[in-house]
Order: sequence, then C-alpha cells, then structure tokens
Amino acid sequence: MPAMHEIEYEIHGNEMQFVEIILDPMEAVVAEAGGMMYMEDGVEMETIFGDGSQQQSGLMGMLTGGVKRLLTGESLFMTVFQNRSPRRVKAAFGAPYPGKIVPLHLAQMGGEVIMQKDSFLCAAKGVSVGIAFNKKMGVGLFGGEGFIMQRLQGDGWAFIHAGGTLLQRDLAPGETLRVDTGCVVGFTRGVEFDIQYVGKIKSALFGGEGLFFATLRGPGRVWLQSLPFSRLADRIYAAAPQTGGGGRGEGSILGGLGNLLDGDN
Repeated sequence: MPAMHEIEYEIHGNEMQFVEIILDPMEAVVAEAGGMMYMEDGVEMETIFGDGSQQQSGLMGMLTGGVKRLLTGESLFMTVFQNRSPRRVKAAFGAPYPGKIVPLHLAQMGGEVIMQKDSFLCAAKGVSVGIAFNKKMGVGLFGGEGFIMQRLQGDGWAFIHAGGTLLQRDLAPGETLRVDTGCVVGFTRGVEFDIQYVGKIKSALFGGEGLFFATLRGPGRVWLQSLPFSRLADRIYAAAPQTGGGGRGEGSILGGLGNLLDGDN
C-alpha cells in the first residue's frame, strides 16, 4: 500500500463544522465529490477513478477501486486536491448536514475502521476507501446499511461525519450495546455487529423504534450519532406541506388527528 501523506488539519464550527487540511508541497487529500468548501491558490484538483490508494496499481487496481465504490452506492470517481505550489496551503471540506466531523488516525485504530456508507468526508491520499461485506443475513436484511459498509484502511488521517451529537464508546470484551440501526456510525476491527429483534410485538408496533436493534459487542471502539440523516429527512418530509388529494394540511382536522396518532403533538 502506498505511504500515507502526512497532512495536518483544524476543525472549525459547532453544529455545521468544516475541516481545514494543511498541505505541504506535493501533499494531497482525497474527498468525495461535492464536499469541498474552499481551496487556496496552488491547490490543483484531479478526478480519479476509484479511490486514491489504487492509482499506482495499474488498470486492474483502478477498476477494482471503482467497482468497490459502485457497490457502496457512491460515485465511481473521487477528487484529489494536491498542493502543487512551493508553500503550505489549505483546502477545506464541509459537513453535509448538522453534526460533528470526527478525525481518525487509522494507525491508532489498528489500521482499519468500518463505517456506514455515507459517513466518509475526506482522507489523506493513500488511505483506501473500500467495502466491507457483512456475512450475517439479519444485518443485510434489517440493519439499515445492508450487507455492504465502507472500510477505511491505512495508517494516515481520515475524516468522517456523524449527524447531531457524537458518542464515542470503548467496549470491553463481551460488553454489548443495543442501538437504533441508523445511529451506528462505525466501529473498529474486533467489534461484532449484528441485528436483534425487539422481542415484543407491542413494542415493535407502537414503540416507534422499529422491529430491530443493532447490537455492538466488544472489544473495540464504536461511534454513534444522535441524528441519522434518514431521521432528519423523515421529520422534514412529515412537516412539509402536502399537495394533492392524498396530503394532509397542518391546519386541517385530519392533519391534527394524524399528528396525534403519529406522536407529533
């Protein structure tokens, strides 16, 4: 695997954060398309096929990197931001919705972290952004993220985004957390990720938490988010004015009754 670029960084903001990456001459950072906030003069952009770690391994390596990203539902392409000037310059990348940007030094995480598919923001060039297949049928069918999650590998800095407030927990061997499936951001190697049925049909139907929990069993570190994007999108959609014959208005009797039934009031 190519050597990681030794980047420096600074995270700014509270609810809507961005990360500034400080690049020495010829250093580079790789990011998802559309994540860039600004870049100083001297930074050059290059669109690559696959992820930044695959570019030195020939055509097959490039194709492998592209196929991995296609399977996770991401674009086949990523963008490299490289400092081509003789001085230090900055490039910044913004969070896609309210939450926290989490810096991860992969060398301190055993060289590998498993993340949900849409949490990756950017990383030092050389970090591999691949896929992780979950072999358990329950996770694939009911885990929210399916069989495929993202695998970050390397020994450099990577930056992920968690919605709302971030919780980091270190689990002892055998210690277990039961978590809403959408609140799982990621975990280190050694953590066992599975799905558990709620167990009581009344709780499943009327408790508002769904039919299944995610279970995370140590040893290892886990990251959880208080505001999954799917939950935020559902609330925005529910609050938006409905059009057409099937919608319900906020001021109507039907709308008020519906809000009482679904717990909005």
